[in-house]
Amino acid sequence: GIMGDCIYCGQPAGFLRRAHGHCKDNHDRGKSRIVGLVSRVSSEDVDYQRLSAAIKEIASSSYMQRDTIRACVVAGYENAVERALDDHVITEEEQERLHELQRQMSLSQEALNRNGAFDRLIKAGVLRDVLNGVVPQGLQFTGIPFNLQKSETLVWVFQDVDYYEVKTKTKFVGGSRGVSLRVTKGVYYRVGGFKGERVQESATVHVDTGLMGVTTKHIYFAGPSKRFRINYRKIVTFETFSDGIGVQRDAQTAKPQSFRTGDGWFTYNLVANLAQI
Repeated sequence: GIMGDCIYCGQPAGFLRRAHGHCKDNHDRGKSRIVGLVSRVSSEDVDYQRLSAAIKEIASSSYMQRDTIRACVVAGYENAVERALDDHVITEEEQERLHELQRQMSLSQEALNRNGAFDRLIKAGVLRDVLNGVVPQGLQFTGIPFNLQKSETLVWVFQDVDYYEVKTKTKFVGGSRGVSLRVTKGVYYRVGGFKGERVQESATVHVDTGLMGVTTKHIYFAGPSKRFRINYRKIVTFETFSDGIGVQRDAQTAKPQSFRTGDGWFTYNLVANLAQI
């Protein structure tokens, strides 16, 4: 009837109520505790038998269903990735620990990537190589429309990139205001520096949408109506946005060009450091 049972403990909860207040508090505390435990995996060695036992114990005392437990583990993974990226370049050890968590908890790439954390981890490994002056190996790209030179290597491909040109000589306004003259080698900008939004100016025109390839020597773009490449040596400044980068070439007549890749943090760190290798 109108009397409800608690969705957590199953006991009568009272008139028109779906849960006991203390059961809900207990449940929420349990969720936070599991997220907290898993968040630490990138920074310390983990005994997975003990971690699993701890999670089971918390889950049973907080009335948690399997789906909720998994969601908490994934949230912990996301925190661990974000934490590792936001203070420094991710180490091989941290990356390996995060892969180990995935294996031990048999989590799918799809689950871990619901907010892009898995992709971020892969990108962080690529950045680590580039910052160390090493060309990343082992990434496979198929059906690529760029005509690469023999002496260069394709490092990354961004899909569905919006390419913009500035039709009049105005400055881009980036959220992180990152007008960065030729960065010195090995500079790494934290994820937190890329939270701002790109301001769309009337002078900025969307020209095409296509693939953007980043190699050891050039930025390539290939869309239905535009195809070109830009040599890093010709770039005077990079502009950082939360969702992409802008480049200014050294020719007096060159208009600023910008690329919306969806991830300014990765694009900027990748291109600015490849330009130095």
